[in-house]
Amino acid sequence: MPTATIDVGGSPVGPALMSILMADDIQPGFDPSYQLCKDIYLYHPLGLKMTEWPIRMAQSQPREVTVQRGPDRVKEAFFDEWEALAADKIIFQVATLARTYGIASVAMIAQGVPSDRQIDYKELPNLALSFNVFDPLNTSGSLVLNQNPTSADFMKAPGGITVQGQQFHRSRCVVYMNEQPIYIAFTTSAFGFVGRSVYQRALFPLKSFIRTMITDDMVVTKAGLLIMKLKAVGSIVTAAMRSLLGLKLTQLKGAATGNVLGINTDEDVQTLNMQNLDGAFGMARKDILENIASAADMPAKILNAETFAEGFGEGTEDAKYVAKYVDRIREELAPLYAWFTTIAQYRAWTPKFYESLQRDYPDQYRGKSYRQAFYEWCNSFEAKWPNLLTEPDSEKAEAEKVRHEMVVKTIEVMAPLMDPENKANLLAWGAEVLNTNKMMVPTPLEIDVDALAAWQPPTPQLAAEEQGGEPEAPNPGRGDRAGADGALPRFLPRHRGKALTHEVVRLIGRDNAP
Repeated sequence: MPTATIDVGGSPVGPALMSILMADDIQPGFDPSYQLCKDIYLYHPLGLKMTEWPIRMAQSQPREVTVQRGPDRVKEAFFDEWEALAADKIIFQVATLARTYGIASVAMIAQGVPSDRQIDYKELPNLALSFNVFDPLNTSGSLVLNQNPTSADFMKAPGGITVQGQQFHRSRCVVYMNEQPIYIAFTTSAFGFVGRSVYQRALFPLKSFIRTMITDDMVVTKAGLLIMKLKAVGSIVTAAMRSLLGLKLTQLKGAATGNVLGINTDEDVQTLNMQNLDGAFGMARKDILENIASAADMPAKILNAETFAEGFGEGTEDAKYVAKYVDRIREELAPLYAWFTTIAQYRAWTPKFYESLQRDYPDQYRGKSYRQAFYEWCNSFEAKWPNLLTEPDSEKAEAEKVRHEMVVKTIEVMAPLMDPENKANLLAWGAEVLNTNKMMVPTPLEIDVDALAAWQPPTPQLAAEEQGGEPEAPNPGRGDRAGADGALPRFLPRHRGKALTHEVVRLIGRDNAP
């Protein structure tokens, strides 16, 4: 490939990028090499943004992890081990390299265990682990992919990888590709029939973008140029005339705000007229960025670094499109997260950790083996990505209001048809639903289900006797309330005066009162 050198203002533009991207033989459809992809990532202004930004956006929010069959300490132990492994950082490196070259790998190094030996995951807590991330040049020759259509491993990633003659067992590594491999479509940057670099389709517009940078530099360089129109001199130029001309130019160059510069009436001072440059050049630059985004299959707003007019919280169409793109990136990262999740679980939930839980929760884990508890935690383990489109507090409050009204209406309709035990369960369900909203119900509503199911509302006769007075005749204006405030069941003080409690007590008392 011939080398192209461009001088701007007498200074050569960096050869690492310009010598390649400005070469004339880079045309649409040109297949980028390994070195070209590396140079674009290192030196091109958009190289890092095309590979790293989508992964950064996908990892901008932590996963919401729940372990339903275990106490909070189980989830906390998992998070501690996840941070100790630096799993998010390693996944970021693997995904970035795969987007740069088309394929990348990560391998688990266990001290004292040969790399080609399968590791029993039960041994992981006792091993010193480290993780190495490999690019296609490190694994070249072992990730070519079989092109025999009748083979069982046709177009599938091999069971293991080889790095400088050292083999890694399939349980010790994960191979991650950007895009799917195509039959007999060799990827030069990845040294195999594998995925493709995000630069492959966008190579030509990436080259054009460099030209826009040169144009910007030339405009800035010439923007301060002053053109002085002087009166034409005769055919004979004397030394005095040359001296006078030089004096005028010196005065013009040194003139600044607050100075006075005198010129003849038939002389003029102007700058370069660039008023027509903005329209054509601005449109061309914008089109180039959109072409790069289309070729890389990513939203143009990410490359343009444009701000969302109303933000992610407003749910505009642009924000929704970007959110869908990020959700797709998260789905593609699932194999890497699944591999690291298994490793973190085995290293966090050890037999020693289970013994401490048995001491702290004897009733829950009495008579249950470590193996049984471990698989209960694994089977109930769930990790979800939060929604990138966050709702504003006003919309969240409105949604919670509708949910609270639904709970109250459900209790009003169903409570009259139930016996005291089921009424207590219904009220406990309502309290559980309300307690999920930490924003509107910061203090949890606690219900003693057994006490409520066994409670019998007092009759007016009993209420009057407890207060030392005469029985009070039923008052229709008070509704069907079953007694005075002092006679309410003992679960009321724990409700901290919630209005829903009084309403439910009124319903329960109405049906149980004789």
